[in-house]
Amino acid sequence: MLEFDNVSKSFWTGTQRKVILERVSFRVELGNSLGILAPNGTGKTTLINMMAGLEKPDEGVIRRDCRISFPLGFMGGVVNKHTAVENSRYIARLYGLDPDYVEAFCRWLCNLGEYFEQPLGTYSSGMRSRFTFALMLALDFDMYLIDEGMPSSTDVEFNKKAGEVLRERLRTTTIIIVSHQPNVLEKFARSAAVLLNGKLYMFDTLEEAKQLYDYQTQG
Repeated sequence: MLEFDNVSKSFWTGTQRKVILERVSFRVELGNSLGILAPNGTGKTTLINMMAGLEKPDEGVIRRDCRISFPLGFMGGVVNKHTAVENSRYIARLYGLDPDYVEAFCRWLCNLGEYFEQPLGTYSSGMRSRFTFALMLALDFDMYLIDEGMPSSTDVEFNKKAGEVLRERLRTTTIIIVSHQPNVLEKFARSAAVLLNGKLYMFDTLEEAKQLYDYQTQG
């Protein structure tokens, strides 16, 4: 379970205070994957970083009583000068997992060939996102955090394999996915919410959430 209890978060932009959350309370139970619709610039990444514990709230309490992943695309813990082999084995040890398994899983999913022995600093952005996504899926979490959906990759085989692994994980884990595009949420979300003007509006279905989102962003 992940719970926000009267959580507030804002930033000073230099000219004004930008409110991300204002006294927001909600709970995500294990088994109920949540999709959050949020227009660009409303604080999607800040919200998901707070879920992961990477950013602290200004006020309120965030409770986590399950294993929550780092956000997809987050590069913390991954070192540019080290190879994918070294990074995957280091992260595995960090989470108390078998380094051989994590390395083999990442090799299989990424399909980077000889680049797997090269430093991450030499990777293109697409290769990098494939590696970090594979790393996230190799680790054993109860709840996975995804910012803006699947990594953009021109590698069709990777997209297919990663999508299959993610769908399989949905049977036993919970996913929280945040995006400004409703169609990104359709495959994974069972319930949905809309982040607008510092408030989070919760709905039982994605269709209900889309009605509010479309009205606010297109009206």
